Amino acid sequence: MSVRPCLPWPHPALKTPARDVEAITDEIRAIWEDMIETMDAMPGVGLAAVQIGVPLRLAVVDCSDRRGQAIRMANPEVLHASVQLREHEEASPNLPGVSAVIARPRAVTVRFLNDRGETEERDFVDLWATSVQHQIDHLAGRMYFDRLSALKRKMLIAKADKLRRR
Repeated sequence: MSVRPCLPWPHPALKTPARDVEAITDEIRAIWEDMIETMDAMPGVGLAAVQIGVPLRLAVVDCSDRRGQAIRMANPEVLHASVQLREHEEASPNLPGVSAVIARPRAVTVRFLNDRGETEERDFVDLWATSVQHQIDHLAGRMYFDRLSALKRKMLIAKADKLRRR
C-alpha cells in the first residue's frame, strides 16, 4: 500500500470519463488500498481513482467518525436521489486551497460492485451521500466546481492559480 500523488487541475485525466471495471481482481483491490491510504493521508472523506491517475471507475468513501470504515465501489451509479438538497463545502486535492458550497441531493441509492465482486445497492445520506456523488462526478470527468455558475467557477480557479503561484 502506498500514498499516491493527486493529479493537478487541469490535468486531462480529470476531464475524461473513466472506464468501467470488468471484474474485481487482486489488482483492483490493491488500487483500492492505495486509494484509502491516499484518502486518509489528505485527510479526506472520499477519493476517485481518476484523481490519482487511474482511469477506472473506482471510488472509496469513508465518512465515519473513526477511520477504517471505507466503502469500496466499482462502477458506482446513482439509482435514486432525494428531492431534498443538502449544502456542503466541497474541495479537492486536485485543486488545493479552494472550496465552494455545493447543493446535492441529501440522500441517494447507489448501485456498485463491492470488494467481493457482488452487485450491491446501498442508501447513503448526508455527508456520505455528498461524498459518493462527488466521487461519481470525478469518474464522469467532472469536478465539484463544474456545478458552479461560470463566473463563480472562473473566480475559484483564478484564486487556486494565485495560491499555486505563491
